[in-house]
This record gives sequence, C-alpha cells and structure tokens, in this order.
Amino acid sequence: MTLEILTADALAPVRHGFFTRAGGASSGVFAGLNCGTGSSDQTEVVAINRSRVAEAMGVAHDHLLGVHQIHSANVLHVNHPYTNKPKADGLVTRTPGLALSVLTADCQPVLFADAQAGVIGAAHAGWKGAQAGILEATIDAMVDQGATRDRIHAVIGPTISQRAYEVGPEFLELFLDEDPQNSRFFIGGAGDRVHFDLPGYGLERLRNAGIALAEWTRNCTYCDSDRFYSYRRSVHNKDPDYGRLIATITL
Repeated sequence: MTLEILTADALAPVRHGFFTRAGGASSGVFAGLNCGTGSSDQTEVVAINRSRVAEAMGVAHDHLLGVHQIHSANVLHVNHPYTNKPKADGLVTRTPGLALSVLTADCQPVLFADAQAGVIGAAHAGWKGAQAGILEATIDAMVDQGATRDRIHAVIGPTISQRAYEVGPEFLELFLDEDPQNSRFFIGGAGDRVHFDLPGYGLERLRNAGIALAEWTRNCTYCDSDRFYSYRRSVHNKDPDYGRLIATITL
C-alpha cells in the first residue's frame, strides 16, 4: 500500500505532509504507518515506517527529527541532526535538509512556514500544550530565526473534532478560569458532559498571535479509523496501545 500524505496549499511551496496510517509496515492495533517510538510496537518496524516518511520527504533517515513531547510550551531551535530527543513540543529551523516532525493521535499537529524567509516550524498541541502557549512560542521562535508574523502560515492537521471530544465539567472550568469567552469552544453533551472544540481553540490562538493565515485540514482522527490513529478511540475500544501519526515539514 502506498503512503497517503495530506498537504495544504497554504504551506506551498514548502515541502510538508500530514501522513495518515496508510502504507506502513505495522500490524495489529498499530496496523499501518505507526511512527511512534514510544509505543509498544516493534522497534524495527517503527524504524521502517519512519524511513518511508524520510524518503517521501526527500531527507536522510537521520534528518527526520522530533522531540520527546511533554505537553509544554518548550520550543527547540534546530540547526543540525541529533539522536537524543530533547523534551519539547515545538521545533523551528532555517536549515535546509532537516525535516521537523511531531507525533499525534488526537492532539493537534501544527506545521508553520514563512516561505519567503525560509523559516519553518512544527508543534504538538494538545489542550495542555495549547493552553500553555506552545503555538505562540513556536511563532516567537520562528520570528527569532528571521520570520515575520505577517508572512507565517500555519495549518492544523488531523485532530480530534468537537463531536468526538467529550469532557467533564472540571475540564470546562479550566478554560473558563483562563477566559470566560472560552465558553464558545464548548457545546452541551449528555448530563453534565460537554464537547470541546480543540481545533477551534487552536485556530483562535494562532489568529490572535497575528500571523498571516491559520487553517485546519478538517480531518477528525477519532471518526476515521481507517486513516488515523486515535488515543481516545483506543481507550473506548479497550485496545492495549495505539499508533502515532506523523506530521513533518522541511526546506
């Protein structure tokens, strides 16, 4: 099976891709292109999957770079390949030949580009990281590298949609404490449950950061099991583990 790579015109002509689970070597609950080295999948199979991504992106296998994601606002400035993954949730570079990547399975994978300045970024933005400021921190790091806000385009890839993201009242309170206007990202559910609009929240924060363009590919990870891994779906199915999708960008 061939790889399926979702792209966005907003990031053109910069090479990038939100990879689905198609075209991978993994099996079982990981069936497809599981790129998560932190999963319990076979290490050598994950390495095969990641090598396929690197080849598709036109970079050396050891130039497909990621971080040890911790739901933070930490951003790494990258100018050479490395083997030990720093703890962070964002990466930026202006060095050609390096592919920045993030792994997700419901959280937002966000790719950034200022094509004119030749500065790119990638961020892993779950609700914790988004609330902590990872999106703004990635933009700030790009500006430090020579990008300008009025040229930065950002695209949120496949993530969990509002209809699939049911949360409890304590979750709602966290966001109302931050800003009462955050109520617009919630709709009512059964009983005291509500549904959170994660990509809507991400888009709002990106746009408030003053960048030129922000959009979502409108793919829901939870609702399309054939194409995407989903942590929440794996919990509901009582699966022992789940695969990780990769999103990547390179100059």
